[in-house]
Amino acid sequence: MRKILLLTKTIFISGALLAQDATTNEVEDKGDLQINGSVDAYYRFNFNHAKSVQQANNFTSFTNSHNSFELGMASLKASYTKGKAGIVVDLGFGTRAKEFSYAESGITQSIKQAYITYAPTDNIKLSAGKWGTHVGYELLDPQLNRNYSMSYMFSYGPFSHTGLKADFTFGEGFGVMAGVTNPTDYLSAPWNKKFIVGQISKTSEKVNVYLNYVGGKDTAAIASNQLGLTATAKITDKFSLGYDGTVKFVKAPDVSSQSWWGSALYVNVDPSDKFGITLRGEYFDDKKGVIANADGSALFGTSIVQGTLSFNFKPVSGLMIIPEFRIDSAKDPIFTKNSGDGTKSTGTFLVAAVYSF
Repeated sequence: MRKILLLTKTIFISGALLAQDATTNEVEDKGDLQINGSVDAYYRFNFNHAKSVQQANNFTSFTNSHNSFELGMASLKASYTKGKAGIVVDLGFGTRAKEFSYAESGITQSIKQAYITYAPTDNIKLSAGKWGTHVGYELLDPQLNRNYSMSYMFSYGPFSHTGLKADFTFGEGFGVMAGVTNPTDYLSAPWNKKFIVGQISKTSEKVNVYLNYVGGKDTAAIASNQLGLTATAKITDKFSLGYDGTVKFVKAPDVSSQSWWGSALYVNVDPSDKFGITLRGEYFDDKKGVIANADGSALFGTSIVQGTLSFNFKPVSGLMIIPEFRIDSAKDPIFTKNSGDGTKSTGTFLVAAVYSF
């Protein structure tokens, strides 16, 4: 009887240990899955009383409407990491996603980001696929911005890159990124058309600085080189500053090099966790008419100053209400009056709601 009891006890303990090992292995085999999403909607009114979308007096991304309630984007992002590897799948549906992936058509327009990562060491991470650009202060997802309407530099800079990049981190917040990609904003492109992307960054608790580069020859054999400087500074817990500056050089075949440039300052004030104010001032210069319409004619050929005052109300966790006032003023009459005549300036009121989780 004692032998039987000992044998039974041994079997029980062995079974418990095996079950524990199986449970441990099961936990270890599971990676880290994170799911985030957002929905945003807005109403925009242009004080020039435009009669059509063409007269909406909007030359920046995502808000080309007048006196209409609009859905910005419904977005869902999944990130999964296990050990040294991981994936990111970021999908969006709506005007923002469609304009962001303007070079694509059909279902691929909904792919904001989709890439694979591999970190051979703690200081090196490789990424392959499509990702949002590193250039600029503003981002596609509205909950990541304090202004709802976009700047001119965001609207005419790169949106995304598809290719391979490597991120290197060093001590004291110093980082370097370098990569090779398809021409800007293209998921697919001829084999001989490649861009180089790069970034040098220095981050700390108070100040972050990023020096960015994108350059190459696109599918129309037009060569471009863009440099950008982005910086943030936390002055106090309730006051911070942001800066964005960029210049883009463009050279078409048999044409001398030309350029456009811009500079913007963001002043952020946060009296409380539930209320914030942001004033954005931007100067955008394309006097040489580098940025073109679909027919090849110059879109601007002038300089523009815009000021945007945005209020961020956060009544509950995840929800942000953004009333916004904006004035755009150009050196030449590129905007439109209600009568159809040209005018040098225009004013806009906008209110947006953004919920994110």
